[in-house]
Amino acid sequence: MGSSRLKILLFFFIPILVLFIIGLVFGPLGSSFFGKEPPEIFKVPRPHVVLPAEPVAHIGSFSITNTLLASWFTILVLVGLSYICTRKMALIPNRLQGMAEVVVEGLLSFVESVAGKHHARMIFPGVATIFIYVIFNAYLALLPFFGTIGLHHEHEFVALFRAANTDVNVPLSIALMSFFFVETWGMRAIGVSRYLGEFINVRQFLQGLKELFTGKIKTGPMNIVFGVIGLFVGILEIFSHLTRMLSFTFRLFGNMTAGEILILVSCFLIPLVFTIPFYGLELLIGMIQALIFSGLTLVFGTVATAPMHEESE
Repeated sequence: MGSSRLKILLFFFIPILVLFIIGLVFGPLGSSFFGKEPPEIFKVPRPHVVLPAEPVAHIGSFSITNTLLASWFTILVLVGLSYICTRKMALIPNRLQGMAEVVVEGLLSFVESVAGKHHARMIFPGVATIFIYVIFNAYLALLPFFGTIGLHHEHEFVALFRAANTDVNVPLSIALMSFFFVETWGMRAIGVSRYLGEFINVRQFLQGLKELFTGKIKTGPMNIVFGVIGLFVGILEIFSHLTRMLSFTFRLFGNMTAGEILILVSCFLIPLVFTIPFYGLELLIGMIQALIFSGLTLVFGTVATAPMHEESE
């Protein structure tokens, strides 16, 4: 048994090691070290990193960028998977339906464990949508035709598909939806006036003014002071809600862009198999970023649906 495992290990390890050595010696890194030109078969295009999305077509004044095409591709894949998994719904599910139910039930259990069963059904669709969309954007970007198939525009190569999460507009749009979800959940759960009153609370300030004008010198000034403090805290709370969008956007954009650059540079320096471990790292980072984005949305939504006195308790 041990010898067979050793043979299998050697069968996979030795070819990978050989390919790594060949890529190291004959690739751009090894060739530059020895002062020679790399063989034609090992010549990899130099990484061309452009942060803004690149337009690939125009409809009037509207530009269709490669990241927009990638996001449309993600939506089509998700719609197709949803249709395939649910077209033959049955009480005893088949494999595809069972796989879809496992994903949905797992995400629902995750939401219920944080938000509680009372608000879980309201919060679940938004959190699940963000998680699935972010992770599919990250994983589909690892397909071979991303960054390799494209057009030549003004003597420059423009990829037809580029990872959607590496365009700052895509993380920003998801962050805006997260912000909209959180505020909407809060208003639905505790009422519009009560929710907004937690940010702009002038009741104590007005009460202090009333007491001051009616001759209650002892309590009036104190209520005015505490009312001003409450207004200041409310402004800070509004500011914190708005800054969440910035942190959400640049966290996802920065991590996904750094991962794409890492893969491009590693593939350029040492061709063949050196990039494979970085693909595994990108799978892990994609999962982590989807969990962080959806998890923070869930936490903020849970806080928003709880009145102030419940939060303090």
